[in-house]
Formats: sequence, structure tokens, C-alpha cells
Amino acid sequence: MSEAKGGRGAQLKHTGLRSGWTTGACATAATTAAYTALLSGDFPDPVTITLPRGQTPAFALAAEELAAGWAMAAVVKDAGDDPDVTHGALIRSTVRPLPPGSGVVFRAGEGVGTITLPGLPLPVGEPAINPVPRQMMTEHVTRVAGEHGASADVEITISVDHGAEIARSTWNPRLGILGGLSILGTTGIVVPYSCSAWIDSIRRGVDVARAAGRAHVAGCTGSTSEKTVVAEYGLPEDALLDMGDFAGAVLKYVRRHPVDRLTICGGFAKLSKLAAGHLDLHSARSQVDKPFLAALAREGGASDALATQVSTANTGLAALQLCTAAGVPLGDLVAARARDEALAVLRGAPVTVDVICIDRAGTVVGRSAPTGP
Repeated sequence: MSEAKGGRGAQLKHTGLRSGWTTGACATAATTAAYTALLSGDFPDPVTITLPRGQTPAFALAAEELAAGWAMAAVVKDAGDDPDVTHGALIRSTVRPLPPGSGVVFRAGEGVGTITLPGLPLPVGEPAINPVPRQMMTEHVTRVAGEHGASADVEITISVDHGAEIARSTWNPRLGILGGLSILGTTGIVVPYSCSAWIDSIRRGVDVARAAGRAHVAGCTGSTSEKTVVAEYGLPEDALLDMGDFAGAVLKYVRRHPVDRLTICGGFAKLSKLAAGHLDLHSARSQVDKPFLAALAREGGASDALATQVSTANTGLAALQLCTAAGVPLGDLVAARARDEALAVLRGAPVTVDVICIDRAGTVVGRSAPTGP
């Protein structure tokens, strides 16, 4: 393959971080080894697979078992330098032959979730094994079958040791994926610190809310802001988007997949960054702009002396407290400007937006009126 000149491949090379393998790639490797053993009596170890973009990684087997009518192989997931909660998980595939014409059937074993809500890439009731991993496993089973003169009619059961416990640290319960983890991956490769998994979960959250007919959803920066919007609007769990720092990801996806109303709720300091035009609210990538807050305070009637204090305040919360004491509605001004920035990103999409700013205790310290295009 030619050397990447830009994008994630170039970024990864520049950082020197080590990439890893998705759960889908690990499940494919385990399935390939298990089916090969079922047909030949021997487990290939390491087992080599072909990823969607042509890479051919080899995986060592962590466990194997061959019995009459079935075979099981397992691979330990290596996420490289990515802080992935599934790093080190043991992913097992048990393969059983089916009658000719049955095709490839997927089952959720222990630690793999089941879809219970619409709006995801798979129907309700299906195991949470995403389409690309299914395609990868089907292609590899078909290849192995051809090599041994067999039919590619098999039942594949994927399980993950301790998967139900690990899944509590993921979006799965919120998305209605119950019982364990999802088997994921579109390329087979995990790019370290790419944020792609979180952003993908935001998109799936919007899809679930739309499929459930939710007209009003909320992008929240954390659990405290979620509690605030539930108290304010009584929104159900599937209407809450764990936005984290990725305001831009919510807005850009809602622009293409509109809902009637979007509430953005978060801490005053974080949302002051959105008000200043930042779409990534992480402290490592954007900072509270105190001179910007001072300019807003002036718009709200602050004296020059107060504006100077705001511009030199130690934190965003300190600036807010100064203005509150002087009767200047800085929280409302930030919320209104953040709403306007959100509307600018939405580019006329038919979405009404309002913004709520809170302090660390969850008290509302600023809000905007709901406004549409």
C-alpha cells in the first residue's frame, strides 16, 4: 500500500502511536480459525484475515476447542494505543454447521448485546454484530468453505468474556443494546485517540431518537446537564445525546438528519466556547475566551471596570459570578450567542434550537429562547 499523505494515517505516523484491531476484526479472525478447524481438524495459529481495505493482519489464538459438531477459537483484542474499554477483551467465536441452504446465521453469545430499539443498523432482536463485521465473517467463512469443498452454511456465535460488565462503560444501554457489547468496525483498524467511536455513538443516538419519533432531543455535555434537561423538559432517555465535547458532531449530524427541536445543555464555561465559535469543547483544544466574555458583558450593560475584571478573571465561572453580582445576565448572553452559533452550523435546517447553561451543581445560570431558522 502507498504511504498515506494526509488524514488519519498521516496523523498516526506523525504521533508514533500504535493502531489496534476492532472487535469486528478479532471476531473475524476467531471465526476463520474455528471454521478452519471444524473442516480440517487443525486451528491455524496465527490466523490471517483480509480487512476491507486489503490489509492482512495475523492474530494469535488465545483459546481453542474442537468437539463433535462445533469448534471455538478466541482472540484477545489489542486496541493499540487507543484508550478503548474493550482493550484486552477475549472475543470468542463458536461455529456450528447448518443444513445446506441455511446461509450464515449470527447469534449473540454471552457478553454480546441484542438490539431492542429501532434506529440502529440492524433490526430489533438481532445480535449487536454490525453489518461490516458480518460481511467480513461471511466472506471468510465462504473462502474457507471453498478451500475445503464445503458449504458456507454455518451458525456463528460471538461472545465476549465479561462483555456485559464492560458494556456498562459504553453507550449500549442508552441505545437499547442490552446484554453486552457490540461487535463493531468498518475498516478493522482502531486509530488511537481518533474520537471516532464517540462521534459514531452520537450519530447512532440521533438515529435511535428519530426512529422512536422523538421530536425534541438534547445534546448534553455530561450527566449533570442530562439531569437538568430531564427536569426541565421531561425528555426520555432515548432523546438524550451524550455529546461530551463534540458539539460540532451533534450539529452537523442533525443538520443532515433533522429533528424538530434540539436543546444544548452544558456547563457555562464549555458553552462559552461554543458561543465563541468553537465546535470542539475539550480543554486541550479550546479555551474559555475571557476577552470575548468581557465583550458580551459590555453588550449586557457592564461598565468598563466590570468588563476589565471579566477579561482578567481566573475562570469562566469567576467571570459569571462577577456579572451576576452586578446584575449583568452573562449566562443568558452566552446561551443566546451559543444558540446563534449552533443555528449557523445547522445552515437553515428545520431545527429549533435552545441552549441552557448550568453551573457544576446543575443550577441553570443562563438560557436562550428557542429559535428556528
